[in-house]
Amino acid sequence: MAHGIRVKTDWHSDGDEPKGPEEQATVVATNIWKLADRLTINLQEADYDIVDLQRGIGIMVEAMAFMVHLSDRLIYGRIDDDERTAFISTMASRLAEIVEGNIHDLLGDHDHPYQAAFLDKINGRGAEYATFDFDPEHPDYPVKHFLGSCIRELMLDKDKSWIADQISEVEIPKMLDVLKRTVDGLYPKYTPAE
Repeated sequence: MAHGIRVKTDWHSDGDEPKGPEEQATVVATNIWKLADRLTINLQEADYDIVDLQRGIGIMVEAMAFMVHLSDRLIYGRIDDDERTAFISTMASRLAEIVEGNIHDLLGDHDHPYQAAFLDKINGRGAEYATFDFDPEHPDYPVKHFLGSCIRELMLDKDKSWIADQISEVEIPKMLDVLKRTVDGLYPKYTPAE
């Protein structure tokens, strides 16, 4: 059974809200990391083989690339383009630091430029996701299936049959719910006065 994760999605005026775009980007990056980690745990609990650490990290990176792109689409129109660009860039850089730090801790491998490789993956996948026309609040089947297919390529043959469906139908809705609440908490949607 999948367990929930604790992420901060509600911000109040009690002084706990992140100050400025850098802190806000770090909040979203941290939540994206937690969501990607939860996804790999959910897949393990559903009996997919994630024993290999490289596979687990690869799955997380694919999920993070998807969520970075979704975050960009979710905040579009809520802040100006320069601030949005800075926010996404800072968020991706913070995720790259988190990924590299975890790889160093888990593998002890300090010889590879993991941050640069992660950012290349984020940018490459971002360009691919940009070709899909979809509402970020309700991603449609083609874009969800694309993420499922990317993760399918990382799996053992025995796990390839159902993984794309698991990702698109089960895992993406869970991730999207938390991601939307996080973004909405930091950058509320504009609602015209009635």
